[in-house]
Amino acid sequence: MKQLISLFILLVVTSTSIAQNEKFSNYSERSKLVIGIDVDQMRYDYLTRFYDKYGEGGFKRMMNEGFNCKNNHFNYIPTYTGPGHASLYTGTSPKYHGIIANDWYDKELKRNIYCVEDTAVQSVGTRGDLGQMSPVRMKTTTFGDENRLFTQMQGKTIGISIKDRASILSAGHTANAAYWFQGKNEGNWVSSTHYMTELPKWVTDFNKKHSVESYLKVWNTLYDIATYTESGSDLNTFEKGFKGKETATFPYDLATLKNDNGGHDILKSTPYGNSLTVDFAIEAIKGEQLGKDNITDVLTISFSCTDYVGHNFGVNSKEVEDTYLRLDLDLERLFKALDEKVGKNNYTVFLTADHAAVNVPAYLQSVKIPAGYFDSKGFDKKINSFMETNYGASDLIESISNNQIFLNRNKLQELDLDLDDVQEAIVNEIITYKYIDKAYTATALTSTSFSTGIERLIQNGFNQKRSGDVVYVLDPAVISDSKTGSTHGSGLEYDTHVPLLFFGKGIKHGSTLQKTEITDIAPTMSALLNIGYPSGNMGKPLEFVFN
Repeated sequence: MKQLISLFILLVVTSTSIAQNEKFSNYSERSKLVIGIDVDQMRYDYLTRFYDKYGEGGFKRMMNEGFNCKNNHFNYIPTYTGPGHASLYTGTSPKYHGIIANDWYDKELKRNIYCVEDTAVQSVGTRGDLGQMSPVRMKTTTFGDENRLFTQMQGKTIGISIKDRASILSAGHTANAAYWFQGKNEGNWVSSTHYMTELPKWVTDFNKKHSVESYLKVWNTLYDIATYTESGSDLNTFEKGFKGKETATFPYDLATLKNDNGGHDILKSTPYGNSLTVDFAIEAIKGEQLGKDNITDVLTISFSCTDYVGHNFGVNSKEVEDTYLRLDLDLERLFKALDEKVGKNNYTVFLTADHAAVNVPAYLQSVKIPAGYFDSKGFDKKINSFMETNYGASDLIESISNNQIFLNRNKLQELDLDLDDVQEAIVNEIITYKYIDKAYTATALTSTSFSTGIERLIQNGFNQKRSGDVVYVLDPAVISDSKTGSTHGSGLEYDTHVPLLFFGKGIKHGSTLQKTEITDIAPTMSALLNIGYPSGNMGKPLEFVFN
């Protein structure tokens, strides 16, 4: 009898254990690991422009085995890194998640703030305030947050990027960790007390290896530079280059140039920073045992160096081409590691970008395409002069940033000025200025519903509590930036059209020219995992990508 009771107890315990193990795997055999890849500043045409030079195991593997959404766009302005990562993982736009730019003027604090700054947390693995970062300013959840909630916090979420904002906003509020690279004279991966009190052993071991030093070498083209026919000449007047080198031409001796270019930060503007990111991501998969059980984990990886290279050299440069050819090899290396450590049919990947980029306007001008440079300092001076002339006060404008004008509400009340009238007067004034294409008042953006065009994108990027009193839009290919290198931020095709590739478990092979939007990715991954959608979700699941 005792033996029967013991056997019964054993069966109950065993069945309970099995049930606990399988309780999160009985939803269409959920993927063990979801990997979100963001390639910072990647235009869609980088997939096609460099296609013939890519290998079979990186971008082409995703296209040949997975699903390619060829007409994928951002649905808001501004197309910056912070809002891009937040929108990608929350399934909503700055209108709701609140990350309206990389940094913006805070109307309550009366100063500019950085999108992930947080003085309530402390640095982990680095000195001073360099690690005082968190997602506290992002108002909504990510699909990684929803997976954590669904799995009773058992599914892990890890965010990795050279940039702190890219890692943090991708990983979300409940992430086990977000790691970013602290360059200068450190060259380490770091975090904050929002996630942990000290770095895990695998991270400290990685930092101690000083593998970063091995990338301070000569950067030359991967293949014969004469074969790089998909990009412009190596020597031109449209690129910045590095301090300490007379021309922005290959090769670049990084060890020699390091001290004049921010120490280890020089790696950010080379493809080797992406290689370092993959090194660290593979260690994270091992160190955190990601994808090793039936409870789905989420790993977010943002390749930031493509953005730094683009800003430095421009989208038509041989440096950009070489960076993507090398990134292709790094993706192949990552996928092989996933095949080996997680299993070919056990993980799901998507790849996209947080924005694209415009060709260098000076280059466009040289080939007779309308383009130009906006004098932001001259604009500030001119609009302030207008305000003083018309209202007799020199301090009616608190800030001009991110193509927005913030008014001094207290001063308006003091002078008994009507807010709507002043906003409208500014719009009527600045619309006459050179290179200003459109301008809208905050009142118009909160009282009118736009369903198409640039106006819709402005409205999706406008957060009533955080955005300014007037928003203006520059002419196509007009930027407020250096005359060398590329940039981004607009709602035009060159900034909004980015890749969207799905690959792995649960994804079928195919492609579409149907328009998709960046906010569709988070609900698509939520639908794949059969979990709740992020709290502010405005996107739709792309069911046509599923098996």
